[in-house]
Amino acid sequence: MPNRDKLLILYSRLYEVYGPQHWWPAETAFEVMVGAVLTQNTAWTNVEKAIANLKDAGKLALKPMARMTDRRLARLIRPSGYFNLKAQRLKALCAWLQESGGVGKLRKIPTERLRPALLAVHGVGPETADSILLYAFDRPVFVIDAYTRRLLKRLNFSEGNEPYEVLRSGFESALEPDPAMFNEFHALIVRHAKVKCQNTRVCRHCLVERPVK
Repeated sequence: MPNRDKLLILYSRLYEVYGPQHWWPAETAFEVMVGAVLTQNTAWTNVEKAIANLKDAGKLALKPMARMTDRRLARLIRPSGYFNLKAQRLKALCAWLQESGGVGKLRKIPTERLRPALLAVHGVGPETADSILLYAFDRPVFVIDAYTRRLLKRLNFSEGNEPYEVLRSGFESALEPDPAMFNEFHALIVRHAKVKCQNTRVCRHCLVERPVK
């Protein structure tokens, strides 16, 4: 893993090129959690359509969603893809939240206990759990996704095939435990991944990916 200085150089480049991202776009912690499940294996534009359906139906809250049938929930989130599977996962998340006493009580649980509890929920893997921890609970947990792996490999910061936990702990040990900075850093990486190289003197893509010494 790269050291602190290299990661901070990368962060500075990303921020200078793209500016603040104001991510995650959600009104409540529960909406963040729902979005983290829905974004699995799909583009965010599809998630937005599913979220809009839930809002229009008055179901983007814990109790209304928990009371819905899997079939109706699947129909509402259809734009996100894998809708039957994701409906089951959302219902499992709702059940866990209710059994745990809701978001308010979960906020009081330390990260070292909350993360394993999230990972025990059906359909919640490391990337989804860490997205929820960072964006819904403001915990200093770094999210490792395919975009992050690709950029690290491109800059020769990593081999690209390291286990998830190795990369996550690498970021967290190199940087100060700052949820706001982790939030911005990850959001900037995602933004960068969506910008195509223009191969020009002022190409934003190239400005970020020039070698880091």
